[in-house]
Amino acid sequence: MANSGKGTFQPDSDVHISFEDQQKINKFARLNAKVDDIKDELKVKQNDMKNLEEAVEELSLADDTEKIPYLIGEVFVCQSLEDTLKSLEETKSNKENEISELEAKCEALKSQMSELKAHLYGKFGSHINLENEED
Repeated sequence: MANSGKGTFQPDSDVHISFEDQQKINKFARLNAKVDDIKDELKVKQNDMKNLEEAVEELSLADDTEKIPYLIGEVFVCQSLEDTLKSLEETKSNKENEISELEAKCEALKSQMSELKAHLYGKFGSHINLENEED
């Protein structure tokens, strides 16, 4: 009943995972999950930004005398075209700040992950896989 080794798991006696190594692996996994969450949040905010830009373009076609309904929280407020454009620009500015903050957080997390990845690959070599499936 000798195993040929193909497709079966054979534990490698050379690989020992200490508690500290397991903590680093767990930290890498948590950071990776945070990066994925931030990427999803970034997509939503970038879509919001695109919608705001399209709204500004649409308002350029509007009549100056029209009152424009503008959503604030859960309530629509009728504003002049000038006030609505100011509100949209302010909202766009806030959204740009949020996007840049998220991008900075993502880069900081990726930096931590690359340090952990270098350490873990240095110790475990090909015995560990820290790459995303989608990358």
